[in-house]
Amino acid sequence: MLPRTGIGIDTHAFAAETDDAGSRVPLWLAGLLWEGERGLSGHSDGDAVAHAAADALFSAAGVGDLGSHFGTDRPEWKGASGVSLLAEAARIVRAAGFDIGNIAVQFVGNRPKFSPRRLEAEAALSQAAGAPVSVSATTFDGLGFTGRGEGITAVATALVVQTGQPAVVPATGAADGHATGAADGHATGPADGHATAQGDNLEP
Repeated sequence: MLPRTGIGIDTHAFAAETDDAGSRVPLWLAGLLWEGERGLSGHSDGDAVAHAAADALFSAAGVGDLGSHFGTDRPEWKGASGVSLLAEAARIVRAAGFDIGNIAVQFVGNRPKFSPRRLEAEAALSQAAGAPVSVSATTFDGLGFTGRGEGITAVATALVVQTGQPAVVPATGAADGHATGAADGHATGPADGHATAQGDNLEP
């Protein structure tokens, strides 16, 4: 059986400094909380890296896209963590009869400085997908909306192989918060990739 590949792209603008309640909007990216960084707008947590990875899985398996599974018409996914969406995407793909080979994501943006947390991000996303996820980062050298610092984009590819037998995989359910408990996909600590950001970020 030949492998299948898919592509996913996700873009989010940076949110206002505070939400309607006056609280600072946090930045969740690649499954990690980036303390002190401006957050992204979105129906869920705005994690463009995790969302692109999920979309690439759907594309590879031919089972819809991010909007059809987690769109704004699905209120149960409002505010959900990116790793929860990625885990559910992986479940859907496996339930459709596919094994996941790997996912590769490239993040494009001026901030946050990604290199110091690359391994931590890859661990968080790989745990969510149940398959290897690699992440690289670059900038557009001052060009376009990412170069102007208006938002972030991510492009992902995924490889899947059809097993011929749909799997029975329990649903993960929506996670609407970013608390410290593991149950909602945003636990702290390196094991699940949801630790806080370090202050020595370098160039992507």
